[in-house]
Amino acid sequence: MSDHIHIKGLRLVTRVGVPDEERDLPQSVAVHLTITPAKSFRGFDDRIENTIDYYRVSQRLREVAATGERHLIETLAEDLAAAVIAFDGVCAVTLELEKFILSDCESVSVVITRAREHD
Repeated sequence: MSDHIHIKGLRLVTRVGVPDEERDLPQSVAVHLTITPAKSFRGFDDRIENTIDYYRVSQRLREVAATGERHLIETLAEDLAAAVIAFDGVCAVTLELEKFILSDCESVSVVITRAREHD
């Protein structure tokens, strides 16, 4: 399917990092998502209940990021992708998670793609 929903540059506050000191204070990360819906946009009939509510997705990602601490951005990316896949109507998600930790580069990021497992 070629229909997608993009969320670009969503800022999340989290505690992530290998050294304990890095996790002492919350830090901002950015997420870029490409969500593949299970159905084509063609049948949405201009009704929010027929699509994936990207506002609800963004709020859920904020909740996941704010909960607990993680050492690796890879772990946070997995947690965020699982939260997106859990939404009804989501077939797959590709997620890039950016961390702004190195002073001599724009960001460090990981990219993962996860699909809903079929029953």
